[in-house]
Amino acid sequence: MRQFLGLLVCLVAFAPALQAAELKGRLAQGGLVFGLAAPGSSVRLNDKPVMVAADGRFVIGFGRDAPLEQRLETIAPDGTPQVQMLQLEDRTFKIERVDGLPPKTVTPPPEYYDRRKRETAMVRKARGEISEQLFWEDGFRLPAEGRISGVYGSQRILNGKPRSPHYGLDVAAPKGTPVLAPASGIVRLAEPDFLLEGGILIIDHGFGVSSTLMHLQSLDVAVGDHVEQGQKVASLGATGRASGPHVDWRINWFDVRVDPALVLEEAADVAGAP
Repeated sequence: MRQFLGLLVCLVAFAPALQAAELKGRLAQGGLVFGLAAPGSSVRLNDKPVMVAADGRFVIGFGRDAPLEQRLETIAPDGTPQVQMLQLEDRTFKIERVDGLPPKTVTPPPEYYDRRKRETAMVRKARGEISEQLFWEDGFRLPAEGRISGVYGSQRILNGKPRSPHYGLDVAAPKGTPVLAPASGIVRLAEPDFLLEGGILIIDHGFGVSSTLMHLQSLDVAVGDHVEQGQKVASLGATGRASGPHVDWRINWFDVRVDPALVLEEAADVAGAP
């Protein structure tokens, strides 16, 4: 009996280490999921390390075409592993046709290649600067008031030619409409004139989560600025490859493009919780 009680005490003592990570968010292609593990744990998604705060909070994301089965491993401070096999929701995405775009923005001429290389290198550099603050924990909001004119994951046909899927959420509104920070963070890129994106901002929300805001008419912030959620950071425009005034809002988890609409859905659930 004494041996049994001793074993029971040991099991109770190690119970937190053996528990699976708690997950909040929609397990779906394009989803951003927030997790909580025991303090001091490490986490791996499909064998890749995940950033974890000292108190066990972390965030993971899944792309548009992510495999439906994902492996999440939590390793307790004592080295005990806990594996969760996650089943993602298989989503169907719509087809969008956009006509009337300037031909050079649909199929850029050769002289634009060097420019695009410089611009994409600047984006990679900006997204490579990762804050360890958890700005994302306070949720997200739409960056502008207006009509939703484009959604994540849709296959775009530009001037009749099939192109890559759209990875943002488009909000259409008159030029000059205020564009607000979707969440707090640090400005990592602020450029007024990219070839396709026009005026562009990248805001680092921490732990690899970032927002990109595109087609901006003017910018109100600079690289290195700390911005609060809801703060005006730009004005909406139709710069770059745009058929009309709108802001294209994208969310990344490192290089994984996730669906802003699902992130807003999760934020609404949290706001409505008792």
